[in-house]
Amino acid sequence: MTRPIYVAIDTPDLDRARAIAVKVRAHVGGIKLGLEFYSANGPDGVRAMAALDLPVFLDLKLHDIPNTVAKAVQALYPLAPAILTVHAAGGRAMMEDAKAAAPSGTKVVGVTVLTSLDEDDLAETGLARDAHGQVARLTGLAREAGLDGVVCSGAEVAAAKKAWPDGFFVVPGVRPADASAGDQKRVVTPRQALDAGASILVVGRPITQAADPDQAARAIAATL
Repeated sequence: MTRPIYVAIDTPDLDRARAIAVKVRAHVGGIKLGLEFYSANGPDGVRAMAALDLPVFLDLKLHDIPNTVAKAVQALYPLAPAILTVHAAGGRAMMEDAKAAAPSGTKVVGVTVLTSLDEDDLAETGLARDAHGQVARLTGLAREAGLDGVVCSGAEVAAAKKAWPDGFFVVPGVRPADASAGDQKRVVTPRQALDAGASILVVGRPITQAADPDQAARAIAATL
């Protein structure tokens, strides 16, 4: 089985990012590079990380008008990431155009509800206090738009998997039982997420901020 853990390397420091990836590469299935890393290092930084021969999950959460997102995805085409994120809230046309513009080998997944948000936060933005319902709505829309899957919390992945049996499900906000939740509000353990239907698990600080990242990654992998 492919290793399901993708380590979130959220640092602008390319040397530090490379060092972390080298330390944990034996126990993870890939690396997630987000906005912080990309803003500091750009495409060249992504290429440098890809040279480590680990699949790259480019987590840019693109969200704009359909034409702009399509052109952004076209600009990323040479990087050929294994996974690329767009916001499902951008709508059907935006997601359709993003998928059409992506390389054939890239899984385009729609971000549903960020794991840093709870139902009070949703209410503040004018949505119903119903994270599960919002995830379900956006998951259905992403499927209809032809995406490969969605990003959702471990609390919703079982329902999303039931509605979309062959979907690809990315679960962030994953924390070992003894780890701090940090700024995440809807968290589950790696084992819980995998059992509920996650395709891959995104784990950041419990690995990257550990005194020994390699041992931390090894310990999490052992729970799976």
